[in-house]
Amino acid sequence: MKKENKLLMREAREALSGKWGLAVGVCLLYMVILIVVRAPHKVFGPILSLLISGPMTLGLATFSLTLSRRQTASVSQLFAGFNEFVRALVAYLLMVLFILLWFLLLIVPGIIAGLAYSQTFYILADDKSIKPREAIRKSKAMMYGHKKKLFYLGLRFLGWVLLCILSAGIGFLWLIPYIQITMAKFYDDISGKTVVPNPA
Repeated sequence: MKKENKLLMREAREALSGKWGLAVGVCLLYMVILIVVRAPHKVFGPILSLLISGPMTLGLATFSLTLSRRQTASVSQLFAGFNEFVRALVAYLLMVLFILLWFLLLIVPGIIAGLAYSQTFYILADDKSIKPREAIRKSKAMMYGHKKKLFYLGLRFLGWVLLCILSAGIGFLWLIPYIQITMAKFYDDISGKTVVPNPA
């Protein structure tokens, strides 16, 4: 029996207890790097951003899983994806391509595809030997019967998003880590991972 979404959110808050500063710092650094890389040039900026998005996404997934499992997380994990640059880049490009192709059909198939491939980078972070196409296929199989659950989980954050907008965007500093850790909890839940926290 899978956990209810509200329980995953509560577990995410518990994992973040005492770690909010680290989580906020890592997520802020992630966003700043992508913005700074993209900004300088109208042509090369987007290309460079595309090249580093895969490794950065893998690094963020690695950090999120580690923190959600109450293991020793660090800022350096954000850059762990560059140690597997090709694997992360190929996975990212394939995901973008597949989702865009589905969006060319209709919006709903595109959203469904995004949900189906959503676990790809968590899978890559957990299994260093798996190839990008295999990770995407595994994500699709893993999400069979769980896409609605993830969609509803996303909807639970809409109220928080509105509050963050009303706070002139400042609230996003805390909301984004909250979402990241909750999604990591979702992955562990549907994958059936048995997590052993570090000793206190």
